[in-house]
Amino acid sequence: MESIKSIFRIGHGPSSSHTMGPKLAAEQFKSETPTAAFYRVSLYGSLAATGKGHFTDKAITDALLPLSVQFQWFPEIVLPFHTNGMKFEALDANAELIKDWIVYSVGGGKISDENSHLVERHVYEHHTMSEILPWVENRGKTYWEYVQDHEESDLWDYLNEVWKTMQQSIQEGLDNDGVLPGELNLRRKAASYWVKAKSYKVSLQNRCLIMAYALAVSEQNASGGKVVTAPTCGSAGVLPAIMFHLKTNHQFSDKNILQALATAGLFGGVIKNNASISGAEVGCQGEIGSACAMAAAAANQVFGGSPQQIEYAAEMGLEHHLGLTCDPVCGLVQIPCIERNSFAALRALDANLASMLSDGKHIISFDKVVETMRITGHDLPSLYKETAEGGLAIVGRPKMDIC
Repeated sequence: MESIKSIFRIGHGPSSSHTMGPKLAAEQFKSETPTAAFYRVSLYGSLAATGKGHFTDKAITDALLPLSVQFQWFPEIVLPFHTNGMKFEALDANAELIKDWIVYSVGGGKISDENSHLVERHVYEHHTMSEILPWVENRGKTYWEYVQDHEESDLWDYLNEVWKTMQQSIQEGLDNDGVLPGELNLRRKAASYWVKAKSYKVSLQNRCLIMAYALAVSEQNASGGKVVTAPTCGSAGVLPAIMFHLKTNHQFSDKNILQALATAGLFGGVIKNNASISGAEVGCQGEIGSACAMAAAAANQVFGGSPQQIEYAAEMGLEHHLGLTCDPVCGLVQIPCIERNSFAALRALDANLASMLSDGKHIISFDKVVETMRITGHDLPSLYKETAEGGLAIVGRPKMDIC
């Protein structure tokens, strides 16, 4: 299993698979083709279907500057390795091909090709929670110590930078107002939610503030702001909202938060390794469901949950998002994506609470839910997996066909 750094990537929204991944691929291809006069880029499948709404062409163009780019869009063609396929072609001044490369954006800002030579180094010998949990319990340790024992020495510095970026995205999101970019003319809500929350009694105020924090990050992401994938851009608001709430409303230390992020990353890594965090591959259950599971596990650890209770909280966070479709209106990471982050954050806290009330014993394990999510995602028709061809993407489309 890969480092949890592959779960937490710092970059700009609105999409880890449609913006961050393609930009990374473009940068790498540019470095390998210094004699190119211009580029031609073909986008396939889901990447082509919603790429314009996700600013895919802008991300690639910016990465390949100052040279020009010709784009070709093939939403009806799905390449065999992954639905987010790209073909880069470098051409000389006579339009003769210098080099081409087919590569895929496989979710969470990661790229890979059919030869898998871009797969990151594996640092964990275990791949499932059923393997990790006994290791932890037999040694009297917890999940963050397991992560610490396997990661490189810069782990805490990296997570500290992740945490700083998460807090910054919340603050910037709360400070901003106005309309988000795109055809929907969707107005930001985070600032007004934060203000209104202050007037409620404490019991309601906390939940309202969590919603405001999640909205703040998600709105920053939708506007192309700097965020942390957790595990994706489209689900980037869930974990920061819970962590920020625990720091500001429960006075937990930054050290507690970093340890919780390590645990969250571990659970996200298990999902990514055994199923998928790509909305284009398994639907939104792989994005928002995974984010909820990560946040539930992190919160439960901070509140003193046992390893079994932490695993149970994560299991509930993912289980109750099974089957969730990815159907963005106009292909934008706005409707239903932004609100989903706020509701998933609340559900993560509820999953933590339900687990704390229990002894941690339960019938359906986290691994079983991950496997169920993988199967369910593959069974979902493609029109419900980020292609903007079904569900809310069709029913929720504005009366004037502006998409």
